[in-house]
Amino acid sequence: MRITELLTKETIAMDLSATTKDQVIDELVSQLDKAGKLSDEKTFKEAIYTRESQSTTGIGEGIAIPHAKTDAVQSAAIAFGKSIEGVDYQSLDMQPAHLFFMIAAPAGGAQTHLDALAKLSGILMDEAVREELLQANSEEEILNIINKHDDEATDDESNEESEATPIQSENVEEEGLILAVTACPTGIAHTYMAADSLKNQAKKMGVPIKVETNGSGGIKNHLTDEDIEKATGIIVAADVHVETDRFDGKNVVQVPVADGIKRPEELINMAQDTSRKPFVAKGGKQSSSTSNEKQSVSKTIYKHLMNGVSNMLPLVISGGILMAIVFLFGENSFDAKSSQYNEFAANLWQIGSESAFKLIVPILAGFIARSIADKPGFASGLVGGMLAVAGGSGFLGGIIAGFLAGYLTEGIKYVSRNLPQMFEGLKPTLIYPILSVSITGLLMVYVINPPTAWLNNLLLNGLNDLSGSNIVLLGLVIGAMMAIDMGGPFNKAAYVFATAALTEGNAAAITAAMVGGMIPPIAIATAMLLFKNKFTKTQKGSILPNYVMGLSFITEGAIPFAAADPLRVIPSMMVGSGIGGAIALGLGSSIQAPHGGIFVILATDFGHVLQTLLAVIIGALVSAIIYGLLKPKLTQDQIDIAEEIE
Repeated sequence: MRITELLTKETIAMDLSATTKDQVIDELVSQLDKAGKLSDEKTFKEAIYTRESQSTTGIGEGIAIPHAKTDAVQSAAIAFGKSIEGVDYQSLDMQPAHLFFMIAAPAGGAQTHLDALAKLSGILMDEAVREELLQANSEEEILNIINKHDDEATDDESNEESEATPIQSENVEEEGLILAVTACPTGIAHTYMAADSLKNQAKKMGVPIKVETNGSGGIKNHLTDEDIEKATGIIVAADVHVETDRFDGKNVVQVPVADGIKRPEELINMAQDTSRKPFVAKGGKQSSSTSNEKQSVSKTIYKHLMNGVSNMLPLVISGGILMAIVFLFGENSFDAKSSQYNEFAANLWQIGSESAFKLIVPILAGFIARSIADKPGFASGLVGGMLAVAGGSGFLGGIIAGFLAGYLTEGIKYVSRNLPQMFEGLKPTLIYPILSVSITGLLMVYVINPPTAWLNNLLLNGLNDLSGSNIVLLGLVIGAMMAIDMGGPFNKAAYVFATAALTEGNAAAITAAMVGGMIPPIAIATAMLLFKNKFTKTQKGSILPNYVMGLSFITEGAIPFAAADPLRVIPSMMVGSGIGGAIALGLGSSIQAPHGGIFVILATDFGHVLQTLLAVIIGALVSAIIYGLLKPKLTQDQIDIAEEIE
């Protein structure tokens, strides 16, 4: 299809009156609507702005190509307008834009339409074409210029195909080959402009290049295994997911698609630099090239886990500190039914407890999954984490959800790898998320979560049987349970039992629960002070917040450490929390409130403050020392992973 079948006299606005970006969009959308190309002007304009929010379509060199692919387009079309004075279009080079092409593509646009749009994008990379268009004085001149260069582009494309892409068939062993992949959110304009920019620059530099485009019509000029094997370097200029596992061990330069348009020479030079660190694909040969396969698997799991933990940590700290501040207003200042109610404190509680803390487990699971399967795994990881919270599985359930979602998505990617090219564009936006989210969700609902409900009931029954026994034993058990999963079924069972007992006038259980829940964050902070060389810089940055959270009975401060190293952290915390709970009850502590930490200890059991604090200190020291002795020094791999994530 020729470009001028889409760009017609009716869709050309020779001299725009617009002086702002919004006005340019308004005029061009109106031009398309008047030409009968749109079925819903408002929806199409919204789609244009949605694309602009992802990255500006002002590509520099005086050009802007706003575009959208939507059902609001009745038939594919291109609107053209120009401004001699120029308009600030927030272009990549910060210069005014003079030439505007608005591309309207129907959601189910034919491949011929997409080919024409791609060809236009390439033509506009020629400075001579831009100058001719700027000097044109009529619609006829515009169309003649486009037609002339359309013919030339078609001839060049035919020549390229006959020569089997820029890797010349007569010289397949040519050295210094550079490969590239370009892709943008809509796969219409930037994908092809970046490809042409890289090819033109490579031609000037005398560098052989082959460019794969991941556009709306699927993958074109696919990079073969033979191409990748020969390549000196590979440029991935993309704003959407691109399959990169195939580039394992190669010199890979990954940048936004706009850089492919604006920085082609720099990117090609980087791709030629063989001293750069090789790209390591998830599960690729480089990532499993260590001398000990078991260590390699362990390192891989650790890296995925730390990705989740590092992204969860800011939520834990910010939410925990806000909740601690709330207690300064009173232990019940966030409760509208309490005489201590304070609106500002209630809002802080909403931000910390009901927002930041509610995201902890989903973010943990989401980023574990993303680390495993890249962006396609993120959605299913988040959903799995949400379901872990809803099902009472806590952070341990979140870890399971993250790994489940990640490896499930990888499996889906593998199974769908041989689908026809027409489905390539649907994989990251439709196929991967629907399958991974639904399967992960169903497994969490029917397989992972049900045992937690059964476990909760079992634990509650056990605690009821124990409540009439030795009070020190009760303190030991409840204190230890508060530290097992910090929000999961064990913790919840102990806390529910303790609060229920408090409503009946028995404060023993809640005393043990509060002391046991205060100890883990304090113990973690203390361990980081006593064993400094066993923790990363980022981890040690949470020492003060953990003390604040521990004193405020916010056990979740220890979750990032338990998630990163559950086999050492959980047993260590259980011992100290159990001992602390037993000591507190043995010394007669009797806390009369269900939350608040040091604040309610001072307010409701002042006569036993020293005994209660002694129980917390002893329990925290025991846990800190056990954990510090169990935890080995950081390996070089762990240091490297921490630095990479940080």
